[in-house]
Amino acid sequence: MNNHLLKVPFGRLLQEHPYAGDYFRSIGLSWKDSLLTPAELIESVDEETMEDAGLSHEQMRTHFLEFMEQASALMKGSRRRLNSLTVIGGTDKNGRAENVELELRPGDIMCIVGPTGSGKSRLLADIECFAQKDTPTGRTILIDGKTPSQEERFRFENKLVAQLSQNMNFVVDLNAENFVAMHASSRMVVDIENTVAAVIECANELAGEKFERTTALTQLSGGQSRALMIADTALLSSSPIVLIDEIENAGIDRKKALDLLVKKEKIVLMSTHDPILALMGNRRIAISNGGISAVIETGEKEKENLSVLEAYDAKILSIRNMLRAGKKIDFGMEEFLGLAEKAL
Repeated sequence: MNNHLLKVPFGRLLQEHPYAGDYFRSIGLSWKDSLLTPAELIESVDEETMEDAGLSHEQMRTHFLEFMEQASALMKGSRRRLNSLTVIGGTDKNGRAENVELELRPGDIMCIVGPTGSGKSRLLADIECFAQKDTPTGRTILIDGKTPSQEERFRFENKLVAQLSQNMNFVVDLNAENFVAMHASSRMVVDIENTVAAVIECANELAGEKFERTTALTQLSGGQSRALMIADTALLSSSPIVLIDEIENAGIDRKKALDLLVKKEKIVLMSTHDPILALMGNRRIAISNGGISAVIETGEKEKENLSVLEAYDAKILSIRNMLRAGKKIDFGMEEFLGLAEKAL
């Protein structure tokens, strides 16, 4: 442990480690003298205060150093940059070899397509646990071209992978503001207030229907929940890999969500049935019978078709907003098609 931290005056300690005072505040200790050291503060604690805290002087010193060590590791982890993620194929349900070695880099979007039950979620699960031929598919996942350590595979804190499932059900009795603030605090964010404001503003840009900072998590709709978690993942999460299991029915602006994650240099893998999402990346994985049947490059004609699909999708979104606003959808289909054509 870094024992010298006990002898650094609080004035300098807090400049180098802004979170250092959190340990003492958590046990009810405070200081006014910037020249006071943690060791001196601990030694000044009387018997009654120690009894209330349930700690001895020695335990306080030990716990403080452990706290600083863990916090420092978390801060270093938050700056971890992943250069590549590699998927090495295994076999499908019939034992057919996938014969695939697929490398992804920060900013890549890889969609996973295939029929319901074909194995899309299994591929996401293999990546989430950094499979080492120890899952039913026999796949191998590498980080920066190397086998991940046991700690990287199974740690609970500061994980390399953030996963957004189809259903976001909150059970925590918090409102949106307090939830994001709690996450920001756990990430040692200094400016929590502005960070919370940025996450919620971003979530409302993604959500079909806006929500207030004071809205309880349990009152958020499915789309609002997903929008909040995507914004939180992009702006707060240190995880460089994001796995998304079907975003198309979430009631959010899908393109904005993916653009945000790519801007933050995340590696995004997403199972989907949506042709617009499937064509947004340069490649997509086709799954059949539990295995990777093909890795398809997005062709020039597909990119042209994507712009057409996006125009029609934008019109559908405007009609959805009309319905939400209580307006009638009483124009003819020819008018609808004409409006869509103008958007091209």
